[in-house]
Amino acid sequence: MQKYSYFLNLENTLPILFYILCNFVAMIQSQRTNWFLLFATNFLGVFNDNFLKHCIIFIAISWQLPTWLTQSQLISLVSAALVVPYLILSPFAAKLSRIHQHQKVLRVAKLAELPIMALACLAFINEWVWLALASVLLMGIQSSLYSPAKYSLIRDIGGEKGVSYGSGIFESMAFLGILMGTVMAATISDNYSTLLTCGLFLILAIMGYYGARNIRTEEHETPHEPQTIRPIKFIIDSYRFARHYPLLNLGVFGASFLWFIGGILQMNLVIYCHNELQLTNSETGIMMAMAAIGIAAGCFATGQLSGTMVRKNLIPVGLGGISILLALLLLIKPTALLAGAFVFGIAFFGGVFQVPCLALIQQANVGGKLSDMIAYTNLITFIFIVGGTIIFSVVTALSHENAYLVFGVLLIICISLCLSFGLKLYQVAQKNITDNR
Repeated sequence: MQKYSYFLNLENTLPILFYILCNFVAMIQSQRTNWFLLFATNFLGVFNDNFLKHCIIFIAISWQLPTWLTQSQLISLVSAALVVPYLILSPFAAKLSRIHQHQKVLRVAKLAELPIMALACLAFINEWVWLALASVLLMGIQSSLYSPAKYSLIRDIGGEKGVSYGSGIFESMAFLGILMGTVMAATISDNYSTLLTCGLFLILAIMGYYGARNIRTEEHETPHEPQTIRPIKFIIDSYRFARHYPLLNLGVFGASFLWFIGGILQMNLVIYCHNELQLTNSETGIMMAMAAIGIAAGCFATGQLSGTMVRKNLIPVGLGGISILLALLLLIKPTALLAGAFVFGIAFFGGVFQVPCLALIQQANVGGKLSDMIAYTNLITFIFIVGGTIIFSVVTALSHENAYLVFGVLLIICISLCLSFGLKLYQVAQKNITDNR
């Protein structure tokens, strides 16, 4: 960590951050490339979400916490605060995306990020864990409300021909944001400066707003019958609609299960690295970064392999690879270096699993229902993430934070999913053979 000490010193770092901010704004003013602005805005938003989340996980645990709040419970609460709003607000977010211009929704949401980050700064200055959790919840609300609009901008900017390219880079920027936000929070926590942390919160928010306000595009989404904003009815209606498109629901649930698996893995890595491997926060951040790098590499490799085809058979391959590596991790109980390789491999096969699931969603030509299908996917995804958070909390509470037991539960889930998805794909393939005769 000694070689990073220059950059972690407040007097040296803030001028550098201000210089980066000025150059980012200058780049936006001189380059009106909508793709660049969309990708940059998405990256900065995901970065700030994860930076705030992990600053609380790594830093707030040293504050004076309520007696009932343990480390694993704090991790669960922070994780839940970012995703619960999606469960309630996704249908309303789809409505916002239908009745307002997508770029306008994005601009207003990114503007709202500025006062939210100001509240986060106040929480860190005064070491108020309740306000820190509230700021994460507000970020979750903000992110959920503009999610359908920002995903719809991919089609607005690139049209039908640019959907695959835009979605691929868009998702890559998301994983890069997760990676950098996690590593930055872990690194800063070992050399903590309140002003540096708060400065990063605000600068990231300002850069995100400047990116969002300069996107200029025409919308291509066609009007359609309004959808309910009641979450349960919205899920039922969307599920029934998706049944008319081959394997669309399988793609939605597959993509959602990846985040379920990834959420449990990410939360458990904090416990695993601290309790079993005795790693520092910075080293734990590197281990978590291996997961983000692995899934990005898996997505890239699978995309290159697939080309223009949707390789559905890679879905059970990805789940099978995750299951084998989880089993090896439990049997071998590896050292930190080998554990990092296992985490990378598990995440890599997660990317192999994710790409065909996302491709099945993109392949369905749903026309004006694009915003609703995005909101539907978000809603199912975050239901699964909350479910994963509950499972993690229950297992760690009952086992006194036994990370290996959590890996064992995850292994059972992945094997069950592999068999279930494989059977579904086989049944669909057999039906197609029968129909073609």
